[in-house]
Amino acid sequence: MKHKKTVFTLGELFCGAGGLALGAMNAIAEKNNESFHIEHGWASDYNNDSCRTYIRNICQDRPNTVVCKDVRSLDITLLPSIDAFAFGFPCNDFSIVGEKKGFDGQFGSLYYYGAKVLNHFKPKFFVAENVGGITSANDGLAFRAILNDLEQSGNGYELTAHLYKSEEYGIPQTRHRMIIVGIEKSLNIIFKIPAPTTKNNPPSVRFVLENPGITASASNNELTAQSETVIERLKHINPGENAWNANLPDHLKLNVKGAKLSQIYKRLHPDKPSYTITGSGGGGTHVYHWRENRALTNRERARIQSFPDTFVFEGSKESVRKQIGMAVPPALSKVIFTAILKCFAGVDYPCMASHADTQMQLI
Repeated sequence: MKHKKTVFTLGELFCGAGGLALGAMNAIAEKNNESFHIEHGWASDYNNDSCRTYIRNICQDRPNTVVCKDVRSLDITLLPSIDAFAFGFPCNDFSIVGEKKGFDGQFGSLYYYGAKVLNHFKPKFFVAENVGGITSANDGLAFRAILNDLEQSGNGYELTAHLYKSEEYGIPQTRHRMIIVGIEKSLNIIFKIPAPTTKNNPPSVRFVLENPGITASASNNELTAQSETVIERLKHINPGENAWNANLPDHLKLNVKGAKLSQIYKRLHPDKPSYTITGSGGGGTHVYHWRENRALTNRERARIQSFPDTFVFEGSKESVRKQIGMAVPPALSKVIFTAILKCFAGVDYPCMASHADTQMQLI
């Protein structure tokens, strides 16, 4: 019997370095003599380095399928048709860090462009990603409005939104993200939230960074030049401690008034997952090794984000740091896209609460 292969062509907005895409490309579901896959169709982002990284790692043989421009000037009618869509729309205005401006912020309304793609292409399913803080922006009204718009986009979508905790899915990082899966209602396919695999035994940063160790010649592995003051400060900070709860001499204490972020000069605890890897921030926010008196390299950050060492990031060291911090962990993306493909294939898998329960929690 001839093997049947069902392929969904993926389009992406705000694609970044390609974390969502890498997970999607690696996802597969099989039943009887049929396999279900996802292939790259097109992607867009406004950041040139991110686009170069995406092309290098996702579609090196088809560079013209990545459009590098501001989404507000992107003509989606010139893009080829797609069966699947993904967009990790910018989260700046929905983050729990900062002012939580929601719809009133510069980036809050950019999700509209995702709805625009859904209305134009009417893909069979989509995945949208944002920070967990999106549920509380504008007193929760922003999230409800987004869900309502997405549900009514295209031919109408059955939505399942869930706050995924990366450390519960094999990723050595306490990174919590709201992910919305929408499947066209007429297909009568209900998405089931995949059950956590490491809820009671999350992977540690020591295990992920040392098994195997990162070679000196690995890409994006340059050390950050640390000042003598920073090195001396780190000597007084134990694993898991930060600049505020460590026993620092007076001359090494930070003179900061107001909010004191817990991640400032915080050392990793080797036997626990990392705290959230971020893409920006000044001194003290670079994530610090538990034993060595230094910030992590970008390759170490990428490992914590579940990128393989073969994934090469383009751009300056600071640009690469931002790309890594803004990305969806590919391993988490793979879990979600695999679950979607299994739903289409009619393959059972361990899952969490029922769709109905999830919807009740959202309302």
